[in-house]
Amino acid sequence: MSTRSARAAGPTADVRTTCPYCGVGCGVVARHEPSGAVRITGDPAHPANHGRLCSKGMALGETLGLAGRLLYPQVGGRRAAWDEALQTVADGFRRTIAAHGARSVALYVSGQWLTEDYYVANKLMKGFIGSANIDTNSRLCMASSVAGHRRAFGADVVPGCYEDLELARLVVCAGSNAAWCHPVLFQRIRAAKEADPARRMVVIDPRRTATSEGADLHLPLRPGTDGWLFNGLLAYLHARGCGDRAFVERCTTGADAALEAAQASAGSIALVAERCGLAPAAVEAFYRWFAETPETVTLYSQGVHQSSSGSDKVNAIVNCHLLTGRIGRPGMGPFSLTGQPNAMGGREVGGLANQLAAHLALEDPGHRALVQRFWNAPAVADAPGLKAVELFEAIHRGEVRAVWIMATNPVVSLPDADRVREALRRCPLVVVSDCYRDTDTADLAQILLPALAWGEKEGTVTNSERRISRQRAFLQPPAEARADWWQLTQVARRLGFAAAFPYESACDVFREHAALSAYENQGRRAFDLSGLCALSPAAYQALEPVQWPVHADDAAGTVRLYGDGRFTTPDGRARLVPVAPRLPVHAPDAAYPLVLNTGRLRDQWHTMTRTGRVATLCRHTPVPYADLHPDDARALRLADGQWVRLESRWGHVVTQVRVGDRVARGSVFVPMHWTAQFSSAGRVGSLVNPVTDPVSGQPESKHTPVRAVPLEPAWQAMLCSRTVLGLPPDVAWIRVREQGYWRTLLAGFGPVEDWHATARRWLGAVELPAATGTGQDWIAYHDPKAGRFRVALLSGHRLLAALSVGAALEVGAEGWWDAAFAARQLSPRQRARLLSLGASGNGAGVVDPLICACHRVARSAIVDAVRRSGRAEPGEIGRLTGAGTACGSCLPEIRTLTAQAG
Repeated sequence: MSTRSARAAGPTADVRTTCPYCGVGCGVVARHEPSGAVRITGDPAHPANHGRLCSKGMALGETLGLAGRLLYPQVGGRRAAWDEALQTVADGFRRTIAAHGARSVALYVSGQWLTEDYYVANKLMKGFIGSANIDTNSRLCMASSVAGHRRAFGADVVPGCYEDLELARLVVCAGSNAAWCHPVLFQRIRAAKEADPARRMVVIDPRRTATSEGADLHLPLRPGTDGWLFNGLLAYLHARGCGDRAFVERCTTGADAALEAAQASAGSIALVAERCGLAPAAVEAFYRWFAETPETVTLYSQGVHQSSSGSDKVNAIVNCHLLTGRIGRPGMGPFSLTGQPNAMGGREVGGLANQLAAHLALEDPGHRALVQRFWNAPAVADAPGLKAVELFEAIHRGEVRAVWIMATNPVVSLPDADRVREALRRCPLVVVSDCYRDTDTADLAQILLPALAWGEKEGTVTNSERRISRQRAFLQPPAEARADWWQLTQVARRLGFAAAFPYESACDVFREHAALSAYENQGRRAFDLSGLCALSPAAYQALEPVQWPVHADDAAGTVRLYGDGRFTTPDGRARLVPVAPRLPVHAPDAAYPLVLNTGRLRDQWHTMTRTGRVATLCRHTPVPYADLHPDDARALRLADGQWVRLESRWGHVVTQVRVGDRVARGSVFVPMHWTAQFSSAGRVGSLVNPVTDPVSGQPESKHTPVRAVPLEPAWQAMLCSRTVLGLPPDVAWIRVREQGYWRTLLAGFGPVEDWHATARRWLGAVELPAATGTGQDWIAYHDPKAGRFRVALLSGHRLLAALSVGAALEVGAEGWWDAAFAARQLSPRQRARLLSLGASGNGAGVVDPLICACHRVARSAIVDAVRRSGRAEPGEIGRLTGAGTACGSCLPEIRTLTAQAG
């Protein structure tokens, strides 16, 4: 995808870098074309993706503009020089520490950071401020896997690699909608299966997803019961003699206790099936396939991690692989998929509040002393810091009085998000470093610092298979934006630690990070970058993707670990961990009878600060929704497109309903992405309970009791405007980015006495485009008896905004609006249609969604292609339309559409 840019960082040569989205870690190529455009394509030489990109990666070129960017430091709402802003941060932290101690300050950071940013932040907090109060939004997505790995292996290590997913004869996807959340990797699995149909895939997920559509077996287990399912598998494997006795005796400890716990909780298929809400035959098939297939990979992600017993669920999975010796060898092993581009890199440098850098243990006095010697630090924090949910609760209580939030949006993403917002309102000092000015969190900051965005910064990231890749700049930094590691370094110097923070480049930081991994290691620790300690700036710039450990005598890296049966525990043996499964803390009841599940969409990313500004990525799922089973919708008298208020004991959201069989009875699914910039009350984090796993601190994001309250709007409307317009607090709204304008769906719950005056109040703030003059032309139509009102605002025959009350956006009409807002002068026919388009409907905003965002193929085009060709195979549809021929994440929907149309 191309975008025009005047910020080229150098000549027009290709720049190889890494995608900033999920943990797959795809390589991309940025090409500066003579026209001034930047073209983004997949890197065919990168081993993670071999040139393929998903819909988000394909649209990266459309995210490079400066609209909405934070470009200058701000202090107290006014523009400030960098020196003033940095000194204000340093002085605020110094005063707070002097008055209340080192634990009264904190950093909250991000898995979207580069490793170099993470390293400097961790060193500053734990080594020089002397507090471990630095945690990361990665706590929300993979902390349970860290805990499980450390308990089982002695270190936070993913043993396998992506190739194992292609070599496996059985792939088990547990709590992972990889088809949408890690689509390029999922297509590697699908391609291997298509090449050899005898390979099998089992999907364990309460929802019917794009991933389960391609499974040989889908186990829609009752939410929260994964522990029973995998304990039952462990007991089954042992009972049928499928364990590798020699491996267990030579390479592990704890097998007897783990088996005893498994047999006590899930000793029979019938018991497991009853507890999990599954058919006994389906459970037996899964267990049999696992038992008879040595080359098995269990791929797991947020559905396992985001639980109050997530760490135990991880160990229940790992136990099954340890009992059978299926670890560290080609085509077999447990495999944790990280959700963010550098969650793994953050784990390497101690980005979590209970870790030290280089995979060293904060609780180990010897490790603390080692780090203190290497850093020449006055003292290294000797107690774990506050984990994410604990941290913001401590801010709410006034125990943490200064917080620096970098590259993340906790007011949206954390559970009990309304309390998080209130905590930041109470906090005496809130510093936010971000690329964008208008986020829910930035709105609460006293100091704003402009950060570099993807394409502007230099550093490294580590993907889910331990592969370190370079992110390289191909754009000049805009205005006064600066790298996060630079900001931290400058504050560290102002706090009096200049000698320990001499960094002048990301390469300087990386070399120190690598040197710490090798320091007093002698092969005792798995994380070892000794082969990269002495990289020159040129070698760092040219660094090729490589999997750690990277030993001094083998700079080629290491593909798999633990294949020799030696683990990173003191005795070299892995641990089978006894698991006593338990249900989520909060159960549904008469007041809150539904179970809320949250998760990601195919084309959006986190809190939409980047993807929500790209029209292409908004047209597959333009509005947030609550997925309900038809029986639940019928009982609540709810239908597709109807507005609903979901309530929990912690908060509420207002959204629209989507009815179907994607969720089971008693369940509701809501996407996690919407913020106060895109909806009036769509922050699903405000609903989610703040209960966390006692070991990992990861929140229970997949199981919150809620109730659904139907809403009956007095009126509904659609507002299209060239710029974002403010709306009154008593109106429910959802804002969607379109090509050249914003489309907002509105619902009001009280009468409007004068629509003409209301329209002028809402539309009056629209910004005039350049060179159109200052005159405004209002044209309106009003039919009070029918409840219809339409008005358009023009300037110089150019459309600025339009409001339609009681009318929906007709299917396919979004293209007409694209043309109308793009036109420098509306034609008479376009002008006449402004007041007639969408003459019927209820304002629900039905559109023709983009099924294939990569090639921009809408649903209607796919249906038409089926009818024209008379064939219903996805391959034929791909030949005719291009749909499904890029990342492939739309293929399940294409199969459904072709089946329906055929």
